[in-house]
Amino acid sequence: MRTLKFLLHKEFKQIFRNKALLPMLFVVPIMQLLILPLAADYEIKNINITVVDYDHSTYSQKLISKIIASGYFKLANYAKGFNGAFDDIENDRADLILEIPQGFERNLIREDEQQLYIAVNAINGVKASLGGTYLNRIIADYNADVRVEWVQMPRFHLFPTIETVSANWFNPTMNYRFYMVPGILALLVTMIGAYMCALNIVKEKEVGTIEQINVTPIKKYQFILGKLIPFWLIGVVVFSIGLFGIGWLVYGIVPIGSLFLLYAYLSVYLIAVLGLGLLISTYAETQQQAMSIAFFFMMIFILMSGLFTPIDSMPKWAYVMTQFSPITYFIEVMRMIVLKGSEFSDVKIHFLIMIGFAVFLNGWAIYNYKKTS
Repeated sequence: MRTLKFLLHKEFKQIFRNKALLPMLFVVPIMQLLILPLAADYEIKNINITVVDYDHSTYSQKLISKIIASGYFKLANYAKGFNGAFDDIENDRADLILEIPQGFERNLIREDEQQLYIAVNAINGVKASLGGTYLNRIIADYNADVRVEWVQMPRFHLFPTIETVSANWFNPTMNYRFYMVPGILALLVTMIGAYMCALNIVKEKEVGTIEQINVTPIKKYQFILGKLIPFWLIGVVVFSIGLFGIGWLVYGIVPIGSLFLLYAYLSVYLIAVLGLGLLISTYAETQQQAMSIAFFFMMIFILMSGLFTPIDSMPKWAYVMTQFSPITYFIEVMRMIVLKGSEFSDVKIHFLIMIGFAVFLNGWAIYNYKKTS
């Protein structure tokens, strides 16, 4: 016990004496949590649209006004012809073209129908798909408004109607940041656990102090605990700052579920990711090697964790790979507890899986760690 206390004292002293490490542990995660949710928003706005209006009628002007007033589109140009509008797309000044044919108002009134032409720049598939969907929806709403103006409804409905009332649960305002902040916080905690733990141990390899420890009577488990406990505590502190200091105060995210349950899962998760960092350090001989290996795994975790893209929409082989990523489960649990208020019965499978990750990664790291005495 005295040996472990000595090792912990040494580790904390070494961490807080490192002026380059402290900002990476506390300042960088806070700045990332403040900035990333503002940028990671899939709601696309300010889509540049060029309009070609051959009709110049009251109805066409109302349609254009309705499109611009939606807040999703910005009028890039009011072109005289399609060729000029197409130049806007080729020069990246416009994302969509709306062509209103001549006789739009006349045909709409006399023949009860009229076609519009929409051209979409599909280089950015997501923006093209959403932009086209938004525009079609606005045109459909405009069409409904026109029908209401024309049709005089009877005093009593002659046909039965179905009225639908929708309710948004767990995120009533549909604020995308409520969805992103818990996931980004989970990612930052993972980076601290995997990166910093690995770099801390490999640095001792580079300066030679780990060789001095290896020839002492210090047991292998004591050395491992001496390395894991400080970063486990730092991970809890950073998580608390992110959850309450940033999530609650800045973004207004109040956890609905049990904080005890959330921190219990965090405790197990940190053991797992610290085990990953420890495992990386047993293979890397330099900090550059450790960063390269950790970066490889972090890129996979980020892209295949469900943080930015839904897991269910991935190919079958990719979906299987996500099941071997610890951060996939933590992001899901974060959103379940913080936003939905899920209880232990809802996340008990996640607990068992994360305990399995923790045992496997730490067991492999301890087995692979070489000690000469």
